[in-house]
Amino acid sequence: MNHQTLPRLLISAAHKSSGKTTVSTGLAAALGLRGLQVQTFKKGPDYIDPMWLTAASGRACRNLDPYLQGWEEIGALFRRAAQGAALALVEGNKGLHDGLALDGSNSSAALARHLALPVVLVLDARGMTRGIAPLLLGQQAFEREVQIAGVILNRVSGARHEAKLRAVIEAYTDIPVLGAIASDARLEITERHLGLVPSNECHEAQARIAAMAQAVAEQVDLPRLLEVARAAPPLAFGSTPHQLLRLPVRRHLRIAIARDAAFGFYYADDLEALQQAGCTLVPFDTLRDARLPKVDGLFLGGGFPESFLIELEANASLREDIRQAIEEGLPVHAECGGLMYLARTLSWRGTTARMVGALPADALMHDRPVGRGYVHLRETAQHPWPSGAAPAEIIRAHEFHYSSLEKLPADIVFAYEVQRGHGIDGRHDGLVYRNLLASYSHRRNVGADHWAQRFAAFVARHRRGQQPEHAEVAPRRLAGG
Repeated sequence: MNHQTLPRLLISAAHKSSGKTTVSTGLAAALGLRGLQVQTFKKGPDYIDPMWLTAASGRACRNLDPYLQGWEEIGALFRRAAQGAALALVEGNKGLHDGLALDGSNSSAALARHLALPVVLVLDARGMTRGIAPLLLGQQAFEREVQIAGVILNRVSGARHEAKLRAVIEAYTDIPVLGAIASDARLEITERHLGLVPSNECHEAQARIAAMAQAVAEQVDLPRLLEVARAAPPLAFGSTPHQLLRLPVRRHLRIAIARDAAFGFYYADDLEALQQAGCTLVPFDTLRDARLPKVDGLFLGGGFPESFLIELEANASLREDIRQAIEEGLPVHAECGGLMYLARTLSWRGTTARMVGALPADALMHDRPVGRGYVHLRETAQHPWPSGAAPAEIIRAHEFHYSSLEKLPADIVFAYEVQRGHGIDGRHDGLVYRNLLASYSHRRNVGADHWAQRFAAFVARHRRGQQPEHAEVAPRRLAGG
């Protein structure tokens, strides 16, 4: 297929929590049942929605983030990931015009402009009738170059409500109604403090996806929606498929990666970058596996360890295995939930459980976010990884955590100074101990931040028996670890 004519669309909304993920997941699954290969994308920094979209489509969802990536990189990733697909389906984040920049340059609308995506708005119709018309007209008029190609009414209360909404939209706008989905608790994905419950933690995920697919197939005009996607204008960028950064590596490294109900926050592009840097990813289960696999390094991503306090504490043999491996110098990269797991204890809702104990701190969950949004980091001299080629002076990443670290010793070693965001204490992030780097910030292997290649090089150097660049921080055992 010529990628310049790839059928594509953006599923967006007027505001967050309108049902975009439910509709996008249902669309991907329903179209897949019709024999169409659907490549899904998620705008912005997000792990949970892509899990649902991946499960629904059978293809790894990719994140498109204008704040962390340049437009050329986004376009190249979009085209590369969509190879072989019959449809590219992009789910926006928040509302269509929401974003950090006053000029909307990192909004979902901006993504629609740059990728020439027809926009289908999912509108939460609860309590609305005639008022839906000015809402749609405002969305349409705010940025004329963004094409509002259709609307899907969500959480409609009944046939009478739907008829009124359709009549109003037809009378006052030229936007076609592509579907109306009735309120149904079975279709809702439960929300919690970090957003939706991830599919890897939902025991009924496939049944829930099947219900979404059925609802969408029955209540959305899929042929008409496909017409909208196929009418997308030609893409403006070139024809050479983007490739991940390829380094001349001959290393064969084994990296353990926690993949279970407690830990699952990983970007597909980051995992591919690790593999292209010579790493074989070895999944293990922090809840069930008694031992850490025999590996050269360890990657502990984010997740919801607080939801599995008792199970994580009960797996004492694995916790001790990981602690001992860190003491013996195993290179480890841990982010957010992984950082919490490596602390002495984790406390939530009156329950405290023992964790790995590799870090001299206790993790405490709060009712409100401690750090939320994009972060800017500057590496300190204590950052343990080799610098690589032209590292970014300021690293752009993101954080979203409700926990804080308590009882940290005064002489703790940090890998980052926080220029924007919160990190661990509002000024620093990235605890360094032996060959472990653990932070609240989530880095992404994009732009000038080739963290995956740097971590792989660090693991390879350790396996060859070389000392870290900052050997003075490596042998010291931190108090209370």
